Amino acid sequence: MILGTRGSRLAMVQADLALEALGGLPEDLSPEIKVITTCGDRDRCTPLEAMGGYGVFTKELDQRLLSGEIDLAVNSLKDMPSALTPGTRLVAVLPRGPSGDVLVSRADLSALPPGAVVGTSSVRRKALLKHLRPDLEVAELRGNITTRLNRWRRGDYHAIVLADAGLERLGENVPRHALDPGVWVPPAGQGAIALVCREGDERAGAIAHLDHLPTRRCVDVERGVMLELGASCQVPLGIWASPDGQGIMLRCLWLSPDGSWAKRYEARLRGAQDVLKVAEDMRSQWGWS
Repeated sequence: MILGTRGSRLAMVQADLALEALGGLPEDLSPEIKVITTCGDRDRCTPLEAMGGYGVFTKELDQRLLSGEIDLAVNSLKDMPSALTPGTRLVAVLPRGPSGDVLVSRADLSALPPGAVVGTSSVRRKALLKHLRPDLEVAELRGNITTRLNRWRRGDYHAIVLADAGLERLGENVPRHALDPGVWVPPAGQGAIALVCREGDERAGAIAHLDHLPTRRCVDVERGVMLELGASCQVPLGIWASPDGQGIMLRCLWLSPDGSWAKRYEARLRGAQDVLKVAEDMRSQWGWS
């Protein structure tokens, strides 16, 4: 069984986590890793939203999956479009890491001086920074985590915003400040690792048991809301679901790109079966069209 992954340091660590989870497979399904370069890896300068956003790091993996070159794609779930590529199946989601963002900086967000330069490539993070700290300078920052950390270390930025899960998986020991996900709402799927196979592949049965149900319940809600809203990568939108007793707590945040306004939404759900109702309620409350 050939696992396809991007070649970044984080992607390789996540592929190793997938290999570890797949360790109990029969010998004839012994997995091996194949590195695939995506358009998002080749072009590290263009803002992601200008490249099409969702899918720039996963489209090539889907293509290789459908051609039979690989048998399983290992993705960061937050990079995947809410609508799967026809012919593919999200067969399992591994246990979720931290879902929130962190500010890599010696000072927390409230203590950064006016005019401090904060780097990020995410439209959601840019809008949140402008909304919460309009006195800061928000600057474009592309590249893998190592590249972004190196640019922060050499002083190009006073602070940068990254996903907590990525730093944790890489074991990066840098000063960082957690950004409360209840306020600084993360994107759908952040912190989760997805295993994608071809639809109808009989070997999927040997992988499906790896699906971590508490994580799957939450990310299915997040991705379902995103799909029902028809949200594109150009929209600053956070969607975060977390376990809440027997149900799920959903928090959503929609901002203007310039951060001048923000609309929030919270609801308790039983599960993915409530997504359509919740999305309709959000549209009504937000005036989303």
